[in-house]
Amino acid sequence: MTTVRASALQLCPFADYLEAGLAARFAVIRWYQLSEPERIEWLQRHAPSVRAVITGGHIGCSTALMQALPGLQIIAVNGVGVDKVDLDYARCHGVQVATTPGALTEDVADLAVGLIIGLLRGIPCADEFVRKGDWLKGERPLARKVSGRRFGVVGLGSIGTAIATRLAAFGPVAYTGPTRKDTPYEFHADILALAQASSVLVLACPANAATRHLADAAVFAALGPQGYLINVARGAVVDETALIAALATGQLGGAALDVFEHEPQVPLALRHSPRVILTPHMASATLETRTRMADMLFASLDALERARGAGCAG
Repeated sequence: MTTVRASALQLCPFADYLEAGLAARFAVIRWYQLSEPERIEWLQRHAPSVRAVITGGHIGCSTALMQALPGLQIIAVNGVGVDKVDLDYARCHGVQVATTPGALTEDVADLAVGLIIGLLRGIPCADEFVRKGDWLKGERPLARKVSGRRFGVVGLGSIGTAIATRLAAFGPVAYTGPTRKDTPYEFHADILALAQASSVLVLACPANAATRHLADAAVFAALGPQGYLINVARGAVVDETALIAALATGQLGGAALDVFEHEPQVPLALRHSPRVILTPHMASATLETRTRMADMLFASLDALERARGAGCAG
């Protein structure tokens, strides 16, 4: 007797290690490779067989897709962001939402510090300067000092705390968030007050209705021409239109961005700005961390399967 394997919808590409583990557990459907007509046809024939959706935090899982999968038991997010998953709907319909908490904290914090140093010291431009042979023509303009800056961190969760710990070696750190915490860092009631007190503002808060476009024109004006914005949170936290305007007019000194509102599409104005460093949502993209994240997802998937098996046995 042939056993029919449960299906899993894979909503975006993953590293080989994660994809191999998924293939060992499910009949994997690479959903992101199907056209809309192909998706509709597939659901009409196979929707009840889908037990899992595997996705990234930047993609999530739409409520419409959840509604189309009557046998869905788990949405496994390869990350920590759940802003693009309707958690209330999932909870009401018995769908578990699994993430990888803690796995990427160190890498995200490391990248935030790297972006700060790269932006203020002009490292990407300096690399290009040498590669193009421009050093033969003279010296580059002077960059800006990192040590001694006043750093502001928006969101002092695990990632924000890791960022603050690293930045404390460079200069005074302050923060803002929903509540004051027992930390050595100065607290500010809101992002505007923090921006006014900071020369480098790092966004590390979750994306939700309250934080959408939290970093806006007023915040950029408060940072000023000598101020810098770093975003390793979510693209939606930044008003990109206002950011582009602030950079173009020199109202803001510069920005380093790992996330974007409509990624992987990035506005041309940001891509062409000499005041900006851009990275492709790579904060957790190390071999070590992505392997750990995959193992955490496997553990969540296997635990659900064991619970299902126990229930059937009972």
